Amino acid sequence: MEKIKMTTPLVEMDGDEMTRILWKMIKEELLNPFIELNTEYYDLGLKYRNETNDQVTIDSANATKKYGVAVKCATITPNAARMTEYNLKEMWKSPNGTIRAMLDGTVFRAPIVVKGIEPNVKSWKKPITIARHAYGDVYKASEMKINGPGKCELVFTAADGTKTTELIHTFDGAGVIQGQHNLNGSIESFAKSCFNFALDTKQDLWFATKDTISKKYDHTFKDIFQQIFDEEYKEKFEAAGITYFYTLIDDAVARVMKSEGGYIWACKNYDGDVMSDMISSAFGSLAMMTSVLVSPDGYYEYEAAHGTVQRHYYKHLNGEETSTNSVATIFAWTGALRKRGEIDGIKELVQFADRLEHACVSTIEEGKMTKDLALITTIENPVVLSSEGFIKAIRENLEKEYK
Repeated sequence: MEKIKMTTPLVEMDGDEMTRILWKMIKEELLNPFIELNTEYYDLGLKYRNETNDQVTIDSANATKKYGVAVKCATITPNAARMTEYNLKEMWKSPNGTIRAMLDGTVFRAPIVVKGIEPNVKSWKKPITIARHAYGDVYKASEMKINGPGKCELVFTAADGTKTTELIHTFDGAGVIQGQHNLNGSIESFAKSCFNFALDTKQDLWFATKDTISKKYDHTFKDIFQQIFDEEYKEKFEAAGITYFYTLIDDAVARVMKSEGGYIWACKNYDGDVMSDMISSAFGSLAMMTSVLVSPDGYYEYEAAHGTVQRHYYKHLNGEETSTNSVATIFAWTGALRKRGEIDGIKELVQFADRLEHACVSTIEEGKMTKDLALITTIENPVVLSSEGFIKAIRENLEKEYK
């Protein structure tokens, strides 16, 4: 077949360890034979981030603003051990955090549903997408230990010097306190990203907080969502045949567990952190999750939801065979290519993304899979393939799609 041509580059962000090895295999086996791949390449591997003082991460985020669509490999967020291992100048921040902050984006994660990898919740038939607000709350909280009796107050000093005070608690003895915050602008961006993604994917949107208890903090989230929906999105949702639904977080959990799935569940930062792990685990595996960062300004960055698979990488360096699941990384590429095709009006690129995803799913459903899936599948006598063998099996099915 003639290779599919691209008109606008994708921003390509390479990564670390075993996922970097998979990245190269995916391009060689599944992309380059079918597409004249047009990317603006950025090496976000930890070694090069260190060499550039992390400027490469900033450059890649700015390129995403320029071109609109990016695809990212998993990357290392260094700790003390990595400082020594890579001889780092400093403990560089998470690339995901830097990019997320620069794009003002919301992360949407959804499981890849495959026959033979059955959800633990029997009623779930369709994917449940978690939309996690990724700013503030407990993740930017200030904390203090109280060693004895006294009074704790919340004090806001306005720019003109006037003060507003709220009593937190009068302590009779030792305890702890925590102060959280959020920003209206960040909540507005979160809301718009959720509404836009719901329209893009034609899915209902749920949002849940605990506004009955948190009558100012959580209620502000609820009010901002409702105002933006009423003013900017209500008619668009009606035209698309989808709904926006608000409820309390505890009610949402109960509803989710009895639902069939097939919707977006928007959560505050901590709720989204917890619930995304619950959803991914209940559906099967983090290696079977899609993840996309969506900016209210219309920028998209697709990635795998998991880490760099360090243990498999060390086995690979020792010349040992690995069986690493590449599905989430492949779906990062298909998501980005599909979006690029939709924006640029290249239907062949959209069709290619659909066919590659179908080839991944059909390979697993035929009983050919990596070890992590073989351990949980209901398919009898699965064939366990190596990292490279699994990608080549997908290549065979992809070629059948074009015959």
